[in-house]
Amino acid sequence: MDRVVIDGSYGEGGGQILRTTLCLSAITGRPVRIQNIRARRKKPGLAAQHLTAVFAAAKLCDAELNGAELGSKTLTFTPRAKPRPGDYLFDVAEARQGGSAGAVSLVLQTVLLPLALTEGLSRVELRGGTHVPLSPSFDYLRDVWLPYMKLMGVRAELSLKRSGWYPVGKGEVLLEMSGTGADAREKLRPLNLLDRGKLIEISGRALAANLPEHVVKRMADRAQTILRRKNVSCEIDAVSVRAACPGAGIFLIARYEHSLAGFSALGERGKPAEQVAEDACAKLLEHHHTSASVDEHLADQLVLPCALAGGESVFSVDPMTRHLSTNAWVVERFGVAEVELISTSATAGLVRVFPNP
Repeated sequence: MDRVVIDGSYGEGGGQILRTTLCLSAITGRPVRIQNIRARRKKPGLAAQHLTAVFAAAKLCDAELNGAELGSKTLTFTPRAKPRPGDYLFDVAEARQGGSAGAVSLVLQTVLLPLALTEGLSRVELRGGTHVPLSPSFDYLRDVWLPYMKLMGVRAELSLKRSGWYPVGKGEVLLEMSGTGADAREKLRPLNLLDRGKLIEISGRALAANLPEHVVKRMADRAQTILRRKNVSCEIDAVSVRAACPGAGIFLIARYEHSLAGFSALGERGKPAEQVAEDACAKLLEHHHTSASVDEHLADQLVLPCALAGGESVFSVDPMTRHLSTNAWVVERFGVAEVELISTSATAGLVRVFPNP
């Protein structure tokens, strides 16, 4: 089988190219060579969470690896078997001496679809950062991304055993799922999300780990004040949690008649709790003032499952991002689908995904 060669410097040039490539290689069985990995990042090459994703994908399909080490900018990945269901443990901290708060969400998004298309039960324990910068939070995965995967036919549940914040991590997430079978075309349903419908409600959680209780309450109260002034129905829970290090953030879910969108902001030293809430609310309201059916982060995450579905998918997004066009390019390199990005305004557009027979 011909090896697919992927240039990791293409488009946004980040880790998403690696994750999509690993996922598609495991599912299709096609060997790959990825060059210039994360070339457009401040520290190019494989970081701890990317290396963990490589090892995780390799474990599923018994892949032969070359270049799987921290900082590596070139990787060859050769599957030797179809993905297998089972019990797995992937710990980002093991990828780097001294540990890591690398995001477990990025590892999870690499292995979910290959496991979803197996025949059998899987239980995956992931350890590392659950609420860290530059990655989807656990809340986003559970409350936005996973519901869309379920809508497409994926049978999976996510639970948070322990939150993990930057810079220590040590969070724990459990994924339990039942495979649908190997024929993705028959098992994954396409999406048609042109009309999001009316806003029903906004819900969410303000979280604070190892911080005074007033911090989390101030975040929740400020978010509710902002949103209710906009005549939006909302309920934000204030939750104090234990973790290996302090951390804080707020996570908001906008529920429309036909779609979901998620928005978040993380606390940092010297940043008032109220400002954290204001940042997340600003992102949500910006999306609400568009007519897009999905948020900008979900759009690029939907391209891959839609490429494996049993028919054409379509959804709207505003703005269309470089992440989106880059992920579309990777999917097309594997020949599994054609992805059409249609501009409808200066920033907005339609995404149409046409799986190949």
